[in-house]
Amino acid sequence: MKPNRRRRLLAWLVMAATLPSLAHACACGCGVFDVGTSAMLPNGAKNTVFLQYSYLDQPENWIGSSSSPGADNNDKRIRSEFYVAGFQHMFDRAWGVMVEVPYTQRHFTTTDDASELIVSHDHAALGDIRIMGMYTGFSDDMSTGVTFGVKLATGDFTYKGFDRDTSIGTGTTDLLLGGYRQMHFGTGSWGGFAQVQLDQPLNTREGYRPGTELDAAVGVYPGGWALGNGVHLTPIFQALVSVRSKDHGDNADPPDSGYQRLLLSPGLELRVRRFRLYADVERPVYQHVNGQQLVPHWQGKLTASLNF
Repeated sequence: MKPNRRRRLLAWLVMAATLPSLAHACACGCGVFDVGTSAMLPNGAKNTVFLQYSYLDQPENWIGSSSSPGADNNDKRIRSEFYVAGFQHMFDRAWGVMVEVPYTQRHFTTTDDASELIVSHDHAALGDIRIMGMYTGFSDDMSTGVTFGVKLATGDFTYKGFDRDTSIGTGTTDLLLGGYRQMHFGTGSWGGFAQVQLDQPLNTREGYRPGTELDAAVGVYPGGWALGNGVHLTPIFQALVSVRSKDHGDNADPPDSGYQRLLLSPGLELRVRRFRLYADVERPVYQHVNGQQLVPHWQGKLTASLNF
């Protein structure tokens, strides 16, 4: 494979590892998983299937930009595990479509309104399915593209014991719009990318409308290491930004919703011919929340994809 073609292929794979995915509702930071996920952009294959696992534990209470006593928040802990199965089909070099089906397991510890005792609830259910289109025909090397689609209201938002902002589904239909740009630095093997996605709810459902969310990723990567027999390992260094406005509605909690977050995320991609394995750990370095909210110390993901 020629060097320029190899660099373009790696760039597509890195962008695939950083573009939007995962449909779930969680007012304290789940949306950042919409950046940093594999298999979103074409990488030379007509079809791609992928599986993704993401983990998020929110044990610490936060107010503004600093830690706050846990006693100040009725909610004590939210621990979530996200599983996503996806399929991508490219009609040609310019147009493609992708479907993502999520399944979420969530543990929620909070204060019972009636007894004022600390109680825990566990729920596992289908999440909000996403259907995305993509256009990558702005340039021959597919270095610039846009994504567009909808998040469907398929996730459960009625489970007893969960608030609307901690339920697995939002109950709303959302418009998804995004774009990306990948580039190379000089004549070396280093590359980089920038990517952004907007999640705009289109309706209010039973007294709840989630806040508008904007997620972005900026990253760089070296040429990596060829390990022989079609095996290649590449480190990826990312900065992730997530901004969400306040929720609205009678069943929302506007004063304690909405945030701004900055995370640093080192990752690794292992390529074995048509198979890709991507993993990263995301650590917050700045976060500002409205009111009292639970935040994570770290979060991470693992994605496996196969091209054919």
